[in-house]
Amino acid sequence: QVQLVESGGGLVQAGGSLRLSCAASGRTFSSNAVGWFRQAPGKEREFVAAISRASGSTRYANSVKGRFTISRDNAKNTAYLQMNSLKPEDTAVYYCAADRSSLIPPTYEYEYDYWGQGTQVTVSS
Repeated sequence: QVQLVESGGGLVQAGGSLRLSCAASGRTFSSNAVGWFRQAPGKEREFVAAISRASGSTRYANSVKGRFTISRDNAKNTAYLQMNSLKPEDTAVYYCAADRSSLIPPTYEYEYDYWGQGTQVTVSS
């Protein structure tokens, strides 16, 4: 069992940066792929980024490629999402998720086994 808690969200102006953290409990975190998703008001939750167990592989949505960076520190049981050059359309609740079985970091919600409660990111224009 893995429990996930996101933090680091907030209000930022367009062009600014935020770093989200996803702290995991449980001794199996290092064996989980981790993904970040987001859900804007009135929209479905969408994939943002994912990272494999040992950080050897990452994947990004086209909308954030070149602006966001996913990373993890297994010694700290924490994953991160560095978000630069933020845009108003990045405004959403951001969720982290963990997957028990995939070697390649998944991009679909149904592939993830554990979810955090989310953290709000608001980008003002």
